[in-house]
Amino acid sequence: MNGSDGRGGRAAAVSRPAVAWVFALNGLSFSCLVARLPDVRGNLDLSNGDLGLLLLTISLGSLAALSASGVFVGRYGPTAVVRVGSGFALTGLVLAGVGVGAASSVVLTAAGFAIYGIGISSWDVAMNVEAAEVERALDRTIMPRFHAAWSLGTFGGAGIGVLLTRADVPVLLHLAVGGVIACGATAGAAGLFLPRSADVARAGEDVAGPGRSRSPWTEPRTLAIGVMVLCFAAGEGAANDWLTLALIDGYDAPHWVGVAGFALFVSAMTLGRLTGPVALDRWGRVPVLAVLAVVSGAGVLLVVAGVSGPAAGLGIVLWGSGVALGFPVGMSAAADDAAGSARRVSVVATIGYGAFLTGPPLLGALGDAVGTLDSLLAVAALMGVAVLTVGAARKPA
Repeated sequence: MNGSDGRGGRAAAVSRPAVAWVFALNGLSFSCLVARLPDVRGNLDLSNGDLGLLLLTISLGSLAALSASGVFVGRYGPTAVVRVGSGFALTGLVLAGVGVGAASSVVLTAAGFAIYGIGISSWDVAMNVEAAEVERALDRTIMPRFHAAWSLGTFGGAGIGVLLTRADVPVLLHLAVGGVIACGATAGAAGLFLPRSADVARAGEDVAGPGRSRSPWTEPRTLAIGVMVLCFAAGEGAANDWLTLALIDGYDAPHWVGVAGFALFVSAMTLGRLTGPVALDRWGRVPVLAVLAVVSGAGVLLVVAGVSGPAAGLGIVLWGSGVALGFPVGMSAAADDAAGSARRVSVVATIGYGAFLTGPPLLGALGDAVGTLDSLLAVAALMGVAVLTVGAARKPA
């Protein structure tokens, strides 16, 4: 029987819009911060390398939380972890806003970024575990559409960021109000997640059995999926952290144009995630991901080539479309086996977030050496690696 025909399917149908909202609000929270990175660099008088090191604190906070998130989700359920994570994210945004604004303190900003990283990553793992269970109950590919909701949230946040930066709204006010809205709405939406009894059933605390390892860190397929996700996450993360600045530095564009370029990237990624399930169901994960990795690499090359504004715009669209499905398909692949899915998703997310750990400082240092725009060539190279790793996402027989 199709999962959507039973009680689990009916419960999942109720939870589906709530999960989508939580993804969107996570994206909104994230883009509030991304839109103000030029202000962070300018107000704190940082070089690209310095900004990269500052962004590293977000990744360090994220990695500290990711390693335990799977266990917490299994023990307490996605609802509780999402709510606590969003609270941490709000606290971090406010603290960072004070550091960038009135205090003008790198240390205070770094502390806010670290707390934000703890919150956003635990929130991320929990909502992906919940999304995987809803997808499994409905028995059709929908994970990319949840991530499209995240992209819509970032697009909305980027659009708001364009208006607020043009109006010279203070950083603290922007981050605080955006964080409060995201945290409050998330707490309400998480109340419609699948019942706690289902959380316990899918937590997979004891996944040992014939031919099955206790730790996902020793499973070759899980690790390979993680490497694939890392490559695609690096392509996505580079745009999140550096596209706005690359357009400002490389094309001598105004601040708002740089933010608009980021909004275009998010729009392309959102469209790819909305339409992606059709392609995935028709042709399968592996060929679709391989083609998209090539498309994304070509897009990055167009952006860096700097031939003209329209060519760069086309490159941004290809770049965003190409990285659209890597992360969501990786989450689905990690959760193909319901037993222990929370811990596998946590492992894959931890590896994927390695891109956010190493990406900002490496691209920042490279940007200081060759220029912010030219440093993005490293992303094109990673898309080549992605082509070699997409086979890990193939569904088990």
